[in-house]
Amino acid sequence: MKEQNWEPKIVAFVCNWCTYTGADLAGTSRLKYPTNVKLIRVMCSGGIDPVFILKAFERGADGILISGCHPNDCHYNAGNFHARRRWTFFHELLDYLGIEKERLQFSWVSASEGKKFVDVVSKVVNDVKAMGPFKNYEELNSEFVTKFPDDSMVNKDVIMKEGEAV
Repeated sequence: MKEQNWEPKIVAFVCNWCTYTGADLAGTSRLKYPTNVKLIRVMCSGGIDPVFILKAFERGADGILISGCHPNDCHYNAGNFHARRRWTFFHELLDYLGIEKERLQFSWVSASEGKKFVDVVSKVVNDVKAMGPFKNYEELNSEFVTKFPDDSMVNKDVIMKEGEAV
């Protein structure tokens, strides 16, 4: 694959009440934004488990956007404050794992900000594209993954037929 044709894979965890509705407004307003962003709607940005982020990177995401309601507009009172605090500390874990902090971005987008949603998504895609592909995803979980031998290494005589006793 040529580097110039490469497009980053972005996973966006978005709040159901604000950012998702802002994305919907962008769509109904026919605003154009990169199509390589996959939205995952969550009830609140404060409820996103950090494991979801690591799993997204492990499964090949090049960048991640977390977006929720503006401060003091959260439908769950303080969920967005919890999210902001959590991701501030989470950046240190990304550094420890060797993942550039810029691959995880955070924003506030309200339901009436379709244009802002387009701008945020475009910025994330351009930032990640400038960094290049994330290639360390195989190493994130390598110590817990069992490599099975391919067929050329399996002794065909040892394989038992179906129904034989062990």
